[in-house]
Amino acid sequence: MCGIIGILGSDAVAPAILAGLRRLEYRGYDSAGIATVTNGCLDRRRAAGKLAILERTLDAAPLSGLSGIGHTRWATHGSPTEENAHPHATDRLALVHNGIIENFSELRKELLAKGYVFASETDSEVCAQLITAYLQEENLSPQDAFAKALTRLRGAFAIAVLFAGEDDLILCARRGSPLALGRGEDEIFLGSDAYALAPFTNRVTYLQDGDWAVLTRSKFTIYDAKNQSVKRNETISLAMNTIVEKEGYRHFMAKEIHEQPDVIAHTLSRYLNPESKTVCLPETGLDFTTFDRLTISACGSAYYAGLIAKYWFERWAKIPVEIDVASELRYRDVPYTDNCGALFISQSGETADTLAALREARVHHQKIAALVNVAESSIAREADAVFTIDAGPEIGVASTKAFTCQLAALACIAIAAGRARGNLKAEEEGRLVSALLEIPRRIAEALKSSDAIKEIANEIAKATDVLYIGRGMNFPLALEGALKLKEISYIHAEGYAAGELKHGPIALIDKSLPVVVLAPHDRHFEKTVSNMHEVMARDGKALLISDKKGLAAAGDVWASIEMPDTDPDLSPIVYAAAVQLLAYFTATRKGTDVDQPRNLAKSVTVE
Repeated sequence: MCGIIGILGSDAVAPAILAGLRRLEYRGYDSAGIATVTNGCLDRRRAAGKLAILERTLDAAPLSGLSGIGHTRWATHGSPTEENAHPHATDRLALVHNGIIENFSELRKELLAKGYVFASETDSEVCAQLITAYLQEENLSPQDAFAKALTRLRGAFAIAVLFAGEDDLILCARRGSPLALGRGEDEIFLGSDAYALAPFTNRVTYLQDGDWAVLTRSKFTIYDAKNQSVKRNETISLAMNTIVEKEGYRHFMAKEIHEQPDVIAHTLSRYLNPESKTVCLPETGLDFTTFDRLTISACGSAYYAGLIAKYWFERWAKIPVEIDVASELRYRDVPYTDNCGALFISQSGETADTLAALREARVHHQKIAALVNVAESSIAREADAVFTIDAGPEIGVASTKAFTCQLAALACIAIAAGRARGNLKAEEEGRLVSALLEIPRRIAEALKSSDAIKEIANEIAKATDVLYIGRGMNFPLALEGALKLKEISYIHAEGYAAGELKHGPIALIDKSLPVVVLAPHDRHFEKTVSNMHEVMARDGKALLISDKKGLAAAGDVWASIEMPDTDPDLSPIVYAAAVQLLAYFTATRKGTDVDQPRNLAKSVTVE
């Protein structure tokens, strides 16, 4: 999602702001811009498209100035044009904004009636014009005009403002969308996350929801939603301070797919004791023995990881699991009761709908657990218990290593819950732990099928539609596989429970439709293969992903991908590599932007 960088520095800030924006490219964007204050005057450069275009603009017309703000925009209101790119400016200020202003239409009408002229289609420009109105009409100071404007805005946002004639001032605010402040030597920084600030400082202070702040080079002062001065803790950020490289891979996604054996091993090392063959969760105060029910919620791939975990929690811990996408859960009238827990999953830890669902569960006195990749994120800070996957920065928009690391951690948590509740005996825990310890090696074996998968992907790339089917915990993986394919190849794909095929989707089957069948040789194998033969009987092109025993038992199919033998309870973690590679090679065959697919963002901070 949109990214913000701001610097009150001692040297020209535009090059540093551009470097900071590069670190935010992984969030997804379609235009970018920078504004600075030079000799008291505002100056800015904007460009539609990638940062390389903005860089060329800056090369042709450099920006000077020791204070500035920058932005990468992911379009919500108005198409991705230079006119709609941030920063938005008036003769008094320049402003960048993440999020959505829900009441922008009524504010825009009010300002138009007063004679204010808008240069863009965005909701964000309303903020700039509103603050300007208070500066001009009421002769308020920048700080007072900013504070008053905040009372008029509805929605989720992070805002930063630079003022003409004010070389030593940036004002910023957070309501929903994350914002972090960084402290250097006679320099102050602000950014959408600590990762963006890492090249400049590791001393980071996170604004809490409703906070706004006054930044000068010597200090920053934070106010809460009641305009009371407050102190927020400074932390030492662990964010990487170097740009992540592709290391010889064509795309970050390819690199991250192939990192999975190492990063999953790292995740498992946090939760498993190889000698005792037991799960050892960090001390969080979470007591699964007190839960009558567990609610799991997330968005996108994290939601599908939660769907797979539902099978694990119900099978191993015998905990009834309620699961829903966060964008729906937050608006349902969920009958939360006492003695229940809620688990929220997010790679970034900033997903707006997931954070809102967490807060709703908090209102109903649920015990809140979070599974995140970013330990310093909003969701982590607001949870009672935090589990991290430690997958490292995931730059590709389509989640790969974060998804499988989430699965690895969720399996460990479910096993621990089963042991605590007395439903999982020591020998069964030992068997599962041994199988988990084998997962990195199994995924490394699965990745050796890359060449075969690439050949199949060349045919998949010719399709306009693809179906994925699976049973049990491979049904959610079918959903994830379909999501990956449509995210990066732009081919329409849908995932179905294999048993539901004959309840509608089978009408789509013809000789042009590939059907990806996820069928490890487990207790569901025969029934899943029966569904596959229903496809083949109608001239459908069945692509079977299974182990050696499954491929031998299934007979002839259009195409197949052999997976290594894996414990059936954990097969989705390994089989995920196959569906990721299938999507990746299909997308490269079609020539799409694999790492930054159109219209998508990595960190979704709007609702």
